[in-house]
Amino acid sequence: MDLLSGLELGLVTALQPSNLLYAFVGVILGQAIGVLPGIGAMTAISLLLPITFYLGPTQSLIMLGGIYYGSQYGGAIASILLRVPGTPTAIVTCLEGYPMARRGEAGKALKLSAIASFFGSTVGMVIVLLGALPLARFALNFTAAEYFSIMLLGLVGASVMCSGSAVRALSMTVLGLLLGLVGTDVNTGVYRFVPHDAFADGISMVAMAMGIFGVAELLNNVGAASKAFVDPNGLGRSTAFSWRELRRLSRAAWRGSLIGSVLGALPGTGAAIATFISYAAERRISKHPEEFGSGRPEGLVAPEAANNAGAITAFIPTLTLGIPGDPVMALMLGAMIINGVTPGPGVITEHPELFWGVIVSFLIGNLILLVLNLPLIRLWVRFLSIPYWALYPIVLICLVVGVYSFRNSIADVYTTLAFGLIGVLMARLSFPPAPLLLGFILGPMLEENLRRAMLLYDGDLTIFFTRPLSAVFMVATLALLAIPAVAALRRATGGRRRLASELGGDEL
Repeated sequence: MDLLSGLELGLVTALQPSNLLYAFVGVILGQAIGVLPGIGAMTAISLLLPITFYLGPTQSLIMLGGIYYGSQYGGAIASILLRVPGTPTAIVTCLEGYPMARRGEAGKALKLSAIASFFGSTVGMVIVLLGALPLARFALNFTAAEYFSIMLLGLVGASVMCSGSAVRALSMTVLGLLLGLVGTDVNTGVYRFVPHDAFADGISMVAMAMGIFGVAELLNNVGAASKAFVDPNGLGRSTAFSWRELRRLSRAAWRGSLIGSVLGALPGTGAAIATFISYAAERRISKHPEEFGSGRPEGLVAPEAANNAGAITAFIPTLTLGIPGDPVMALMLGAMIINGVTPGPGVITEHPELFWGVIVSFLIGNLILLVLNLPLIRLWVRFLSIPYWALYPIVLICLVVGVYSFRNSIADVYTTLAFGLIGVLMARLSFPPAPLLLGFILGPMLEENLRRAMLLYDGDLTIFFTRPLSAVFMVATLALLAIPAVAALRRATGGRRRLASELGGDEL
């Protein structure tokens, strides 16, 4: 079946009233879930998976897919307005979106987020349509060595490109890697650094993220003025942007979309990693990298485009290879198997209405989200007119409920509060929180692929430099590590020259 025939079949399938209804229900649920702290698409899809027994495979994937990419939209709302990332992919959104809200540009940030999300999803859908099979074949070239190398590149890149001291960022990355070791060893089943049985499955990423970002922000604003920090009456002015700014941001959206599309198509990476890498790339190529962290729009646009593009292209390995890229895709795989569909290359030929219908429904679902989000921007920003003393207790209650419901563990609640105190201390000492989260998220996957590579290649470390793709990633990692070293050397050399000049002047 050629592309035009597939698109025609996809339109006919996606525009059926029942499929449109499930797409609408999915994106609405996804956005609502994304706004709620700690819930996430994983929990929602897990709860709704039994419903797929009573639905067809196409309807099931359309609804579950809508929840997945709808949560990417919703996660940005809480991140921008309250610095509470509703989803893991929204962690980077806090870095630039929240400062924009603090200076009265909440409406502009939400508008840019919605448009960038739609743009990224559209680019991802086009790439899925044009390159599903080629990208799937390319992904087959990735072994454990390539996955280790690309994850190491993401870790170092996000740390070196982070605003502030590169040494502090790298130290936070290492701390995140160490915290990721807590839990049960996946190979031996042995407990590692487990202080209590509640941490046998490791520290909850949701608890850590909610603590470092959400609770820390609440504690940092204790004693703040009773009025809100945004004037809703100025919203109309704050949402406007010039054509020059639009052209600059469109380039950031393209870069983020391409990064997200490529990484989303690789099994085991996912949209969360794409957001960190796209943010690091924007800061690296920016003429004003020192302004990142204070509300640079391109630092918001690129990650938002990346996470939505990655959420769409994550379906490539799931549908064409039967390899889930992340736990959410694993649930999608389960929904297909429940409905008697065998994932793999045969899906496109044996179930064309499923493949093409689901892909076209992505565009329809993202259109629904865009149409709903833009008019609701004023409503979302109205939340910022609520005084601190009334708003933040509500946020804290929702945050605690969301964290507890994730694993039904009271230990996670205490962990959240503990990381909230740590987040306050990090803010006072100017330690960036994002590298800590990235190290924690990628740490277990990094370790797993390193050990797997060592088993496959008899402990030969040179394999990371002898395999071409892995070598490219490793060389890029070493180049990034050289950046702070070269900068420090230049500062030291410049300091010695100034000192010598001053001493020479005194002698004259």
